[in-house]
Amino acid sequence: MSRVLIIGPNYYNFLPAMACAFRELGWDAHVEGYDNPIHPYTDWMRLRYRVSRHRERMQQKSRVDFRRNIEARFSALHPDLVFILNGDILEIGTLDRFRASAKVALWLFDSRTKLPSSEVLAAHTDAFFCFDQADVRWFNTRGQAAFFLPQACDTQAYHPLPGIQKDIDILFVGNMFYSPRRRELMNAVAERFPDRKVVAYGWYQPWFKGVGAWLRRPHKRVFKNVNVSSRKTNLLYNRALAVLNIHQEHQEDGANPRVFEICGAGAWQICDRNPYVEALFPEGTIGLYDNQEELFCRIEEALSQDKQEAAARACRLVRTQHSFRNRVEAVLRTVYGIASPLK
Repeated sequence: MSRVLIIGPNYYNFLPAMACAFRELGWDAHVEGYDNPIHPYTDWMRLRYRVSRHRERMQQKSRVDFRRNIEARFSALHPDLVFILNGDILEIGTLDRFRASAKVALWLFDSRTKLPSSEVLAAHTDAFFCFDQADVRWFNTRGQAAFFLPQACDTQAYHPLPGIQKDIDILFVGNMFYSPRRRELMNAVAERFPDRKVVAYGWYQPWFKGVGAWLRRPHKRVFKNVNVSSRKTNLLYNRALAVLNIHQEHQEDGANPRVFEICGAGAWQICDRNPYVEALFPEGTIGLYDNQEELFCRIEEALSQDKQEAAARACRLVRTQHSFRNRVEAVLRTVYGIASPLK
């Protein structure tokens, strides 16, 4: 049985979803997660980091410790493949040590502009993947081979829940604190639909980024200002008539995970338009908008028309073609020319 070591950041459910996909294809999968900005980011380490005057030194020490641990685990496991998500905690020397006896594939799960280390790590992999086609083009024009690998839906976490009452009119789930676009649009939606149940989960103004601003944040009825688990998110999607998706500013020609998760849950999605998303969903299987007024129009349609049949088509598309298993099969075809484990 072939063995894979999966390395990536400890957020959302991506690492266990990747491990599950590899196991479905017959691989012996092992996972090693890491935290940013320092590892491990425990409550105690978080407090120390915030009050420290030597944050760079703390970060460097944590990365040296992680390098020692991950290289020791690699030596103990002897994997055939090392599959890395983002990998911004890793060093070139570590990737080269991996490649001495294993294949190395790296998947950027964020934009390259958020992961500047990817520019030097790419040349030290056997296969390098980007979730945004704009990033693929950027690397290719600089002589670095890069492949397009869209993000995916964890079909075990996101799925329809028959019989759930649609008691939320308009829903958004995602971090708004770091995205002025998201904050602006969600405030506009809250003001445009005051008589509708509008709910937004995710950080809008965290208390630890300023207590005064946290207390003064608008639309407290709308902005719950908390993050929610995948299980809770799936339930929320199933309860909503319209689920909004707003890509962050750095995303140009790809799909964030919510694109696949919302549809995978069977919900009606209203998403900002980009070339990849528009090509992905033909025949009105999701609502697309280019500006604020079009967003309002798509919401009005969702509140006045039955979108369940269209949402079901999008759900079938995602669950059959855009699962993590589909992505692992694409990785294996690129690395080995196969979609099943080595014999």
